[in-house]
Amino acid sequence: MLTVTGSIVAALPISQFQRFAHQFLLESFQTRSALVFKAGQWEKQSALDVEESGTVLTVFAQSLNFHQLEGMITGLADTVTLGSFSRHPLCNIYGDTVLRAHVEVNDADRLKERLVAVSQAFHIEVGVQHHQPKLAEPGLLVMDMDSTVIQIECIDEIAVLAGRGDEVAKVTAKAMRGELDFNQSLITRVACLKGVELAKLEQIRDSLPLTPGIQLLVKELKMRNWRLAIASGGFTFFADYLCQRLGLDDAISNTLAVENGVLTGHVGEAIVNAQVKAQAITELAEQYAIEPAQTIAAGDGANDLLMMDAAALGVACHAKPVVNDKADVAIRHTGLHSLLYFLEV
Repeated sequence: MLTVTGSIVAALPISQFQRFAHQFLLESFQTRSALVFKAGQWEKQSALDVEESGTVLTVFAQSLNFHQLEGMITGLADTVTLGSFSRHPLCNIYGDTVLRAHVEVNDADRLKERLVAVSQAFHIEVGVQHHQPKLAEPGLLVMDMDSTVIQIECIDEIAVLAGRGDEVAKVTAKAMRGELDFNQSLITRVACLKGVELAKLEQIRDSLPLTPGIQLLVKELKMRNWRLAIASGGFTFFADYLCQRLGLDDAISNTLAVENGVLTGHVGEAIVNAQVKAQAITELAEQYAIEPAQTIAAGDGANDLLMMDAAALGVACHAKPVVNDKADVAIRHTGLHSLLYFLEV
């Protein structure tokens, strides 16, 4: 958590052109300096004291500028009181401009909807956190697979091979929005896959589109002794493959029944649903001796919400509205590597 205090050095006049210039914003945040927005103008401070405490706001985009920053400040004005902005230690390391500021929350009930509004209006990522797991300490990240680690829903792709693509996709969408019982919807959808040859699933597996940023995220966390796992309502055929491909520690998912190389239309009895995903957080943290405060869950669907509640930090990743509303923070526009910006560095 970051609180920056310092003495006022000078006002920072900004022209209309500079307000939209990304490079000008970068140059304005010199080493050991911070900026505060007061009475419609920016003032430059020397960052004399850095205290790791309190609630922090993190804002980032690939080409962040003062127009976006001021728009965000105005949009959040009646819900938070913002302190000085400073560069995040990972600013520009992975191609994004990342700032953070100490914040006092004045209206928690309306804050989430305002964060959504400014994120969409100015195409920025912004989150407010009361707690940040520490990047430098061992931690646990448990991720959903479909539409999180990868950009597709595997069951929908299999259904296309079975000639039931549209039918299954509609049920999947409802299930991910939380409109259907997950167990029953999975059983219904898997029944539609009967007759698909297992060999054809290899076509899907061998061309799985990874979500941008996932490989960088995995690399950086593994370098710092984090444990990484998939907990998915999808299938072992894909989850186990991704676990090996990405070098993850664990993968928990459902098993498709196969006879004579053909899908039977049945799924294993022990269905990985929202409750099982939540248990994975607790059980894996205990297995790897990870402190509860160092646990993160990331996903996009309603069946990821219990898992997010069980973790110290729940991250919505290009998620359904119900998930964005309830997660601690959300990634809407950038790659999965940007999860790193929500950690204490």
